Amino acid sequence: MKESELPSPPSLAELTERLIAFRDARDWKQFHTVKNLIVSLALEAAELMEVTQWKTDAEVELAMAEPTIKARLEEECADVFLYLLLLAERLGIDLARAGAAKIAVNESKYPVAKSRGNTRKYNELY
Repeated sequence: MKESELPSPPSLAELTERLIAFRDARDWKQFHTVKNLIVSLALEAAELMEVTQWKTDAEVELAMAEPTIKARLEEECADVFLYLLLLAERLGIDLARAGAAKIAVNESKYPVAKSRGNTRKYNELY
């Protein structure tokens, strides 16, 4: 299927709505406390890290071309993303707005002229 034939992806709001319906149909909201969602998010992020554990950067770059590795990375990224959506919904955070605001903060902390090509933290830029 060509990319132009693929259905457009859902918005964050639509995806969150679908995820909440999935959760509620299973009566899982009772388990989705803020703490439990944060722990679950961290565990899923650890599973994502596990895919690259013990590999060099070069090995990871090569592995991404393998369909099974790419599929596993995609699945783990999706797990992290979905828990983040659940957490944001629980906390009443608009992720798109929060993300845009954080980029603006980072743009002021890390001006291109001082931060380009280095990894120093904003308070170490001279």
